[in-house]
Amino acid sequence: MSKASPLRRFFGALWRGITRLRLALSNILFLLVLVLIYKLFSSGSPAPLPNKAALLLNPMGMVVDQRSPVDPLQAIFSESSPASHEVALQDLLDAIYYAADDPAINSLVLELDSLLSVGISKTTEITEALEVFRLTGKPILARGDYFTQDQYLLASQADTVILHPYGAVALEGFSSYRNYYQEALEKLSVNVHVFKAGEHKSIAEPFLRNDMSEDEQAITLRWLDQLWGQFTEIVEQRRQLTKGAVTAYVNEYAQRLAEQGGDAAQAALQAGLVDQLLNHQASNDYLAEVVGARNNEQQYEAVPFEHYLARKRPMQLSPSTAERVAVLMAEGNIVPGEQPPGTIGGDSLAAMIRHSAKREGVKALVLRINSGGGSVFASEVIRQAVLSVQADGMPVVVSMGSVAASGGYYVAASADRIFATPATITGSIGVFAAIPTFENLMARLGVHTDGVGTTDLAGSLRVDRALNEQLAEALTSSVRFTYNNFLALVAEGRDMSVEQVDRIAQGRVWSASDALERGLIDDLGSLKDAVATAGELAGLEDFEVEYVRQALSAREMLLQQLTQNIRLPLGSGSTGMPAIELLLRPLNQAAALLDALRDPAHLYMHCVACSASQ
Repeated sequence: MSKASPLRRFFGALWRGITRLRLALSNILFLLVLVLIYKLFSSGSPAPLPNKAALLLNPMGMVVDQRSPVDPLQAIFSESSPASHEVALQDLLDAIYYAADDPAINSLVLELDSLLSVGISKTTEITEALEVFRLTGKPILARGDYFTQDQYLLASQADTVILHPYGAVALEGFSSYRNYYQEALEKLSVNVHVFKAGEHKSIAEPFLRNDMSEDEQAITLRWLDQLWGQFTEIVEQRRQLTKGAVTAYVNEYAQRLAEQGGDAAQAALQAGLVDQLLNHQASNDYLAEVVGARNNEQQYEAVPFEHYLARKRPMQLSPSTAERVAVLMAEGNIVPGEQPPGTIGGDSLAAMIRHSAKREGVKALVLRINSGGGSVFASEVIRQAVLSVQADGMPVVVSMGSVAASGGYYVAASADRIFATPATITGSIGVFAAIPTFENLMARLGVHTDGVGTTDLAGSLRVDRALNEQLAEALTSSVRFTYNNFLALVAEGRDMSVEQVDRIAQGRVWSASDALERGLIDDLGSLKDAVATAGELAGLEDFEVEYVRQALSAREMLLQQLTQNIRLPLGSGSTGMPAIELLLRPLNQAAALLDALRDPAHLYMHCVACSASQ
């Protein structure tokens, strides 16, 4: 046998080395997975709950109806940040309700420094739960270093509000500002062709103007004023302030600050917005006295709501067959196809609706909607699923969250009953299509487009060509047709004439109180009220409530458990959103909206201005 050449022996040794390295890395990765699984499932029973403690409500990030999926590797290995964290509203509510009936929980403490966003609508629902807790005679306290407007609305519901002596209460009111691109588009030689049905469909304005029209200013200011009126009323009633005190604090802030020598904390105290100014140690001692217990680190004894809920919420080992009302969450932009939680997929939500209705024991559905809309096609797929369930005799009730407008209202319109929170923004019944073309920009760069096609419409969707006149006419007809269908289905669902709906439609955004007055909704109430009504419509006297979640594969469930249990804690110095993230937030929202524009016919029902209500 001939001996292998040196070159062949070299490459043979190299390949064997690579093989061994690959096997070694595979084994290391396998062992890491085993360690993670062992840590998750074999770390022993969790520490027992203390016999005397406060429930600590310390939500981090954004409070949402439905959490978005999280990349497990990012959650495990990256630094935890409020900007990327979400808390389910129902988790907060359940924790409060469990604690109200728990003799071991003698108080509730709100620590909101890591809370980025909750919104007035969700706050009103949390307030309802806090009132149940308060009726047990247990005190509610809030402490913070620096209360943002969102944080303070929730903190104001406490019996005692504690602020750090170097802190502040930063109130500014509500606003709705957007970027306008007409001049920029002209400079870039970009043409945006907008087709809309609805006189007030303001989504077109940024492409056609450099400022907000007077008509849109009047409409937007009306519902913003109503939201601000609710905000100030909630604070003033709980803090026992005179009517108009909160608005006066904002409008006279510079003067009040000057009177206190620049001391923002003292200005808040003098205005009656807080009760005490205490540093960290002093406030801890105060809370420890109220709770009547300290932990091993001499901090006041408290159980974080997520840990408390994990111990108190019963585990569902097998599917329930009891009579019950199923609650489905629909949050985010409405997009065709299958979508993960946090985005409303037309196919995925429709399948959940049909599947939930067929489950043994389910007698009614509640659809919780928090969406400014999106794809016309996906919205219709979801509405047809609602109609099919109703055709089988099952009642469907809608609970509107912060916003249920445009496509969000389209989905809700056929429900048996529609509830909205007092701070919900809804309506925006209108349709639009938008197609940008870049032929002028290409020409400026010396690039020209030419060719041939077999029909008058061949190549008409190329963005480097001028918009085809026939395509423009077709889009105009499609938008008008879809708008008329929108009017008709609302008229049928709300027992109104098409003419009546058209007068309150035209793309106009309504507050919940205005929507109730005009017949677009049935009542003001929380998700809890919607569930109770669904039970009544189904003829149920005693029933369970099931919160339906999107089905996950075994792999997805494992990754979700890893994400929830091995997430690194938030550092004490990272309680706010970095300035660069605040600056980029509008751009990220715009990018998310553009990413959601996936309707096959390029037709959309979306309320961009409604984001101010979140």
